[in-house]
Amino acid sequence: MDKKITGIMCAMPEEMAATLDFIEYKKEIKLSRRIFYTGKINNREVVAVVSGVGKVSAALTAAALIFKFGVSEIIFTGSAGAISNDLKIGDIVLGKRFIQHDIEESFLLARDGAVPMLGGIFLESPASSVERGKASIERLISERAFTYKADKLSITEPKLMIGDIASGDSFFATQEQKDNLLRKLPTILCVEMEGAAVAQVCFENKVPFTIIRTISDTADNSSPVSFYYFVQNVVSKYSAQIIKSFFF
Repeated sequence: MDKKITGIMCAMPEEMAATLDFIEYKKEIKLSRRIFYTGKINNREVVAVVSGVGKVSAALTAAALIFKFGVSEIIFTGSAGAISNDLKIGDIVLGKRFIQHDIEESFLLARDGAVPMLGGIFLESPASSVERGKASIERLISERAFTYKADKLSITEPKLMIGDIASGDSFFATQEQKDNLLRKLPTILCVEMEGAAVAQVCFENKVPFTIIRTISDTADNSSPVSFYYFVQNVVSKYSAQIIKSFFF
């Protein structure tokens, strides 16, 4: 039987820090200017890596996990900006469908609604991956694992939303950006810079993937705390909780 190895990805070191703390038998392998951490979580083999920000970095890293390390699945966690008005800071989005919001608009408006080679403008996470993620996150929420009270933040009852995530090589910081995206893609829950690229690499190579984002800001520069403070003190810990839950 083939050995099962789980690839774990975050875009930034701050998002990955807490996860690295509980990987056992950790070893470092340097490849393509990245450090891949091999080891085990609850006796299951994993390879964890910080991809770097943006679609190209994410795609390169996902491909390395698949072709160099032979992972059988990829879990990507990290932060995102809320696009839906139903989301607040600290909420969690489990991606079901993914799209590159900055792809040439003529593709989005094409008669067949398809991006070449993909058969559509959205890429969909496997149903089994979504269900597994949903069960893990709902259990953590019920156990009140996602709480944070300090400074100007008080997160006590975050909610989970499942749906569409948009990725692009730009950081959203204005209401105008949000409004423009919603006019083009009204089902989008949140926006980030890597998920759709990871989804495409996994889709083309038939590797299951799960992408989970913690809302770090409302994508309009109105957050009560700095982005990096939130990532270091909240997103990293939430990502670690989520990853651990997948292995128990």
